Amino acid sequence: MDRYLNREDAGRVLAQALSDYAKLPNILVLALPRGGVPVAYEIALALKIPLDVYVVRKLGVPGHEELAMGAIAMDGSMVLNDGVIRDLRISPEAIKRVTQAEKMELERRVQLFRGNQPQPEIKNKIIILVDDGIATGATMRAAIAAIRKSQPEKIILAVPVAEKVTCEKMSELVDEMICPLKPVYFNAVGAWYENFEQTSSEEVCELLEKSCHWTRRSN
Repeated sequence: MDRYLNREDAGRVLAQALSDYAKLPNILVLALPRGGVPVAYEIALALKIPLDVYVVRKLGVPGHEELAMGAIAMDGSMVLNDGVIRDLRISPEAIKRVTQAEKMELERRVQLFRGNQPQPEIKNKIIILVDDGIATGATMRAAIAAIRKSQPEKIILAVPVAEKVTCEKMSELVDEMICPLKPVYFNAVGAWYENFEQTSSEEVCELLEKSCHWTRRSN
């Protein structure tokens, strides 16, 4: 396998690798929206375990927003890329402006995807943390740092693709890492999918709703 058909295909591949965790009572799949949700849905469906979302926002470099200088998670945790900030001489004021804007967007997305639900119950649980791939790793590092504060039993990072060096670095932050594709020359996450259309907010909400229905029926 050198590419995935789409996010659903990637999720099914990951589900096979995670089959030992099927139907465990103290386990939760957490997806980073939006692109991580279709991947995580297939994992949760195959393993018959609950699915929830964990909202994280990248802090983009002003004028070059695709480049991450850090990220914030929905519990308020923040991770900064000191190397990027130092090399590009980004001022504390600029970081503060970007952070404030992204916090507003993060809060909007939490309300959109989770409504008034309480934070996911993480303590003493096995957490399978999922995205559709890892580029810089800033958002994932923020998610891991925030989740770690809640004292899970174990964090399993499951992503379809990430650069080999990135995988090695990220694996040091979690208890287990599943990543079937580890290219040396990465380019971008979308390059490893035949179909990588943007996941809509409506699709995220629909998959979360479907997940709730089948989880209730299977319990």
